[in-house]
Amino acid sequence: MTTAVNVAVVYYSSTGTITEIAKELRDAAVKAGAEVRLVKAPELAPWEAIESNPAWAANHIATTDIPEATVEDIAWADAVLFGTPTRFGNVSAQLKQFMDTLGGLWAQGKLTDKVYSGFTSSATAHAGQETTLQALYTSVHHFGGILVAPGFTDPVKFEDGNPYGTSHVDAQGNNPVGDTTRAAARHQAERVVKIAGKLKTAA
Repeated sequence: MTTAVNVAVVYYSSTGTITEIAKELRDAAVKAGAEVRLVKAPELAPWEAIESNPAWAANHIATTDIPEATVEDIAWADAVLFGTPTRFGNVSAQLKQFMDTLGGLWAQGKLTDKVYSGFTSSATAHAGQETTLQALYTSVHHFGGILVAPGFTDPVKFEDGNPYGTSHVDAQGNNPVGDTTRAAARHQAERVVKIAGKLKTAA
């Protein structure tokens, strides 16, 4: 009997683009046979800042049912998909703060040999999407993790153009997550589950 792969989709989203991609990844991973936890990084911004942006406030309220990520979610997972918007070409403070709480697991060697992959979005084309994912993957190397980027392993990757992970340009909220991004996310989730499954079986 094949043991299911445990996948944690851990993300931060302000205005909802990363939330949509995270849900697509979750659904694809479930369809691929994984056990999945969809969790979000705790919000650090004050409510005054959130409510000043209607899209930010709407996403904040709409995702109250999604649990906040915990260290235990990472310990449980065989594979982790981290999602973040670009912040000056880097990981958002909210996701980075959560990742910084993983030091205890790291010290125990419990981040090692898990599969990791990332996804991102930005308001304008390019806008640090690749550097954000590369910055995220620096932590994966410190974890002793196994990086499974999508590469150009499916035709859809030549459409979204980012071998480092699923990425989307939301054009200040005027470009909703569409078919190309969703297809790229599905491919990434399927690839992560496939590789994590092979590693778990071989262990």
